[in-house]
Amino acid sequence: MRRLRACLGATAAVGLAALGTTALVAGNASGAPSAQDALSNRWYAAAPYLMPLDNDPPAAGAIMDATGLKAFQLAFVLAPDGGGCSPTWDGKAPVSSDTAVKSVIDSIRAKGGDVSVSIGGYGGTKLGQACSDPAATAAAYQQVVTKYGLHAIDFDLEEPEYENTAAIRNEIGAAKILQQNNPGLYVSVTTAGTADGTGWFGKQMLLEAKSQGFTPNNFSIMPFDGGFNGAASQTAALTKFNQVLQSTFGWNEATAYAHEGFSGMNGRSDTGEMFPQSDFQTVLDFATAHNMDRFTFWSLNRDRQCSPPDNGGRTSGTCSSVPQNSWDFAKYSVKFAGATPPTTPPTTPPPTTPPPGTGCRTAWDAGTAYTGGSEVSYGRHNWKAKWWTQNETPGASQWGPWQDEGAC
Repeated sequence: MRRLRACLGATAAVGLAALGTTALVAGNASGAPSAQDALSNRWYAAAPYLMPLDNDPPAAGAIMDATGLKAFQLAFVLAPDGGGCSPTWDGKAPVSSDTAVKSVIDSIRAKGGDVSVSIGGYGGTKLGQACSDPAATAAAYQQVVTKYGLHAIDFDLEEPEYENTAAIRNEIGAAKILQQNNPGLYVSVTTAGTADGTGWFGKQMLLEAKSQGFTPNNFSIMPFDGGFNGAASQTAALTKFNQVLQSTFGWNEATAYAHEGFSGMNGRSDTGEMFPQSDFQTVLDFATAHNMDRFTFWSLNRDRQCSPPDNGGRTSGTCSSVPQNSWDFAKYSVKFAGATPPTTPPTTPPPTTPPPGTGCRTAWDAGTAYTGGSEVSYGRHNWKAKWWTQNETPGASQWGPWQDEGAC
């Protein structure tokens, strides 16, 4: 969810080759995993985004157990909010002293999985903006690769950074240096999607890559938040983007698809577009039929049902705003990786009788003014007002005036 998250904190032969690739990454002498710990590239290509420090992060191990997912795209590495050319998580937590994200990574690897790290995104200051040149930018990212023993990295280049030509030159140059210095490192580049594939700035970014002689494993577009209407509009954008890649790099159609990726948004997008499970299946079918290199989505933090399921017509960073089982969307990533998700229970669990004392309070009314301590019910939960409030929906914001007292 490129905007909301900022506010909240080839052929069949190519596919088989990707499945058998083992990444060799520099930095193993400092305690990073050996080459044998790398997953196949197809898993890194399928890794959905997970914010490990924000947006009510779910337990990665629980997702792995429920879906068979093995790879996660951890977001986001940025420059420090106070300035400087050193990597941090979300602009706040220095990578050099991090233990929290490393603990998440260790838990994933202990279960046979692995991670890629995404840099950039929509919010905050990017290292390409803060560092002086491509070499300095690459040195900052190398700290991340070395600390976590990474076999994969994602460059999320979008607004507002990709409007800065110097910053994009630094990012593309850094990506090329990392690729050269870490043989086998899986590198994806993610950018905005439009009906024309990608916009002017996205096309300028591709031209910068061409001028530097840099070819990542894939260039992925995000066909959402741009007036899209379901899977048909997304596959049309992917077709257009394929043509952009052909014209930019001189590739034929198959080669372009082998270097193309999709990064979607599950459920309700920031602008109110709706992408339910059926749309994900359609795009997955398109991606596999065209031997595309990547299929991912934003985000696992949102891959669970809201209460109520439509979240009152709002977009959330912690649930999808569509009816679903937990981790429904993660299973499409598992399928793209070539695995079969385990079967799950029915969507609707059997009704339970609330224990004594959990009856619903008077229903919340938008026109009523409530003082601190007032209790109401909304979405089959009871809520208590923390302070005076009117026309603020219970549960609409994690930091809003209402405290969730549980189901009723």
